[in-house]
Amino acid sequence: MTDSPPGKRFMGMNLVGSTTGFNMVTFYWACLTGILLSTFVPQLQPYLLTEFLHIPEERQGVVSGDLSFWGEVVIIVMVGIWGNLSDKIGRRPVMAMGYLIMAAGVFMYPRADSYSELLVARVLFAIGVAAYSVMIVTLIADYVTDDSRGKATGMLGFFNGVGALITVMILLRLPAMFQGAGQTPIEAGYSTYGIISILTLITAVLMWFGLSKKEVHHHEEHAGFLVQAREGITAARDPGIALAYSASFVARGNLAIVGTFFTLWLANHGTLELGMSRADAMAKAGGIIAITQSMALISAPFFGILTDRINRVSALNLTLLLAFLGYGGTIFVDNPFGLGMIACGILIGMSEVGCIITSSVLIAQQSPARIRGSVIGIFNLTGAIGIMVASKVGGILFDSWREAAPFIMFGGFALLVLIWGLIVRSKVKPIVQEELETVPQAL
Repeated sequence: MTDSPPGKRFMGMNLVGSTTGFNMVTFYWACLTGILLSTFVPQLQPYLLTEFLHIPEERQGVVSGDLSFWGEVVIIVMVGIWGNLSDKIGRRPVMAMGYLIMAAGVFMYPRADSYSELLVARVLFAIGVAAYSVMIVTLIADYVTDDSRGKATGMLGFFNGVGALITVMILLRLPAMFQGAGQTPIEAGYSTYGIISILTLITAVLMWFGLSKKEVHHHEEHAGFLVQAREGITAARDPGIALAYSASFVARGNLAIVGTFFTLWLANHGTLELGMSRADAMAKAGGIIAITQSMALISAPFFGILTDRINRVSALNLTLLLAFLGYGGTIFVDNPFGLGMIACGILIGMSEVGCIITSSVLIAQQSPARIRGSVIGIFNLTGAIGIMVASKVGGILFDSWREAAPFIMFGGFALLVLIWGLIVRSKVKPIVQEELETVPQAL
């Protein structure tokens, strides 16, 4: 693939063709708000399940896991559809439609009177998330030249982290703030979701006017799905690719665990053990999660630099070790508001972003240019399977065993992949190729 001639520069990055600085500002606003929304919906969900649907805390693990599971199924189905549509009508309308659909999902969330209606809202939201996820990866390729995509990806990770921090530092506290101002729990919920739906609508408009009107497409021949699947699976004969596939399962599962069960665990402890209101428990949980997300934000540049300076399997193994210690260490946590959880949260935040970065760089290094699309497709598929296992099995274990169960499960998975990584480290030989594309993002 050959980039268009370079155009202007933006924050040290070379832009493609007629791409402008305003296009890039709009793109990074999408990076921030997309993750903000993707973390807000599952993390405020415990409040809605308690105050609106009156689902007992002992059943909320399974319900939360099911919602996340079906949301991921929808994303898997829709990403290909949105990608093909963007090649026909353009990136700008697809991104704007994605935010409009997310706005509709957020608006419907507090208006659901049953689990079935809530599932419809979550599915609708997931359709929009799929459009956002595909376009973020595509726009990086469209907007910056190959020699600047590392910087562009690093900035993407930074704004993702800022969006996640805004969720836990501000958005999760809104219900308590509104109740403190005299609103009922129901009114506070409507106000909170209303603000976010308006923000999402405004962002949809910004996407329409702020993204480039002159579409940049990379015309390539695309093999059929079955051919791509066969190529991607066969490529796993390379130990580096097979290791990256397994690491993607762990990395994406880790993200799902944090997004779905971290807030739920903390909120349940606050209401059941400490006698707090759901809103106050959510606000207190936000403080712990803020520490975790702050470590992810701080660690992202470090792991990006480290992965370019040492053996990439070694870098991945380091993040898997942190994941094992952080997620697995929750087995010793009795008080999720205590120092033990803070220590685990620090390791979880570092490994959360580290596993994504190092596994993505490894798969980019090991993917033959001829079948790179197929390999990255399976890489993303194994990540999606990780999310579904984390959501479905994690939800069952959360309710039937203990709140830390999903974390312990993926700590065990991280240990297994770490052992494999240590075994194959000397067997992974980087593929030398002239065109090493941008690192694939698993959003």
